[in-house]
Amino acid sequence: MISEPTPTAAAPRRGEPLPAQLLDEAERMTREEVRDLQLRRLRATLRHAYDNVELYRKKFDGAGVRPEDCRTLEDLARFPFTTKADLRDTYPFGMFAVPMADVRRVHASSGTTGRPTVVGYTERDLSNWADLVARSIRAAGGRPGHKVHVSYGYGLFTGGLGAHYGAERAGCTVIPASGGMTARQVQIIQDFRPEIIMVTPSYMLTLLDEFERQGVDPRSTSLRVGIFGAEPWTEEMRREIEDRMDIHAVDIYGLSEVMGPGVAQECVETKDGLHVWEDHFYPEVVDPLTDEVMADGDSGELVFTTLTKEALPVVRYRTRDLTRLLPGTARPGFRRIEKITGRCDDMIILRGVNVFPSQIEEIVLRTPGVAPHFQIRLTRRGRMDHMTVLVEARPDAAPAQREAAALAVARGVKDGVGVSVEVTVVDPETLERSVGKLRRVKDLRED
Repeated sequence: MISEPTPTAAAPRRGEPLPAQLLDEAERMTREEVRDLQLRRLRATLRHAYDNVELYRKKFDGAGVRPEDCRTLEDLARFPFTTKADLRDTYPFGMFAVPMADVRRVHASSGTTGRPTVVGYTERDLSNWADLVARSIRAAGGRPGHKVHVSYGYGLFTGGLGAHYGAERAGCTVIPASGGMTARQVQIIQDFRPEIIMVTPSYMLTLLDEFERQGVDPRSTSLRVGIFGAEPWTEEMRREIEDRMDIHAVDIYGLSEVMGPGVAQECVETKDGLHVWEDHFYPEVVDPLTDEVMADGDSGELVFTTLTKEALPVVRYRTRDLTRLLPGTARPGFRRIEKITGRCDDMIILRGVNVFPSQIEEIVLRTPGVAPHFQIRLTRRGRMDHMTVLVEARPDAAPAQREAAALAVARGVKDGVGVSVEVTVVDPETLERSVGKLRRVKDLRED
């Protein structure tokens, strides 16, 4: 276990590198060493998937490729993609590559749009997962001896248990708060004095509102670092949280089909995107329309191949998340992904214009007089689609300020996105709050 003379030392300041003794062996690898390791592990993964998963055997044969055809990392582009539909079609355990007796845990998606996607973990998978979340917590500024307040949901969702075991592996004390009971969570944070919170960014805003409702200055708490994931969030939301809470707000990325939280992590000293832990995952960015692999620096859909997963290896899994790959900075051996700007399936096409909820969020968060809580409602008026943006007023906003805010948001969307929308400023605390992943869009159009 890594130890420090002062276990509750503050997180590094921006621009201050993590002490070398806190980096694990893989974090000190050069780019060339990472690529060599990736190729060895990739070839083993392709063979493992082909030999043990019927779906992959059929997919590879249908594409005319065999595991031994992967001689370079670039050869991976010859292999077929995996999609969420593949996992649903093989529900529940058809994608497992080991006997059920070797599976130590299963997780699953919510299944709100159909059958859930089920994933399994061997004992080694769980150990690797804990190691990677521990690495992520260290990169975010966490240290042994810190207390970690986990507000991700526990259960089949990977967030709570992934954060929990990773924090323990990092030498931290876990407060397993889970989601909900917001007033009680605020009290626990005041009483137990955690240094770190792991939660969705939208629920962090809900907690901030509750602190202020109780008359507690959020900047006075013990929290120093917030590790936020499970949904896209913007730089404007980072500034909102950091200003109101006086903490470092950093991003963590993961998805259950690939592992869970801890696939990539933003380093607190740079806050310039998420370093992918490339010793365990091989990332690609592809054009979502043509499926062609994009060069580093070009935007597209993020695709992952696992390099060490035993129970459920995935080959070229299409995440639907939009981003781009960039060179490493705080961890030079690992490439970065930009903060996720949205999802292919979250994109709204309104009268021929592509609109992402994150674009609306940026405009709302920079508008005086309104809170960072909004909802998009899609309706149809005659033959035309119509978008209404509902935004909460801040408690101290006067009627004139509400009117000005509505005009400012509408103008910001028109100028910045290129589409006209209706904006309604509603009373404080009237829009839906989230204890997990927040759904920003309500589609009320008739089929």
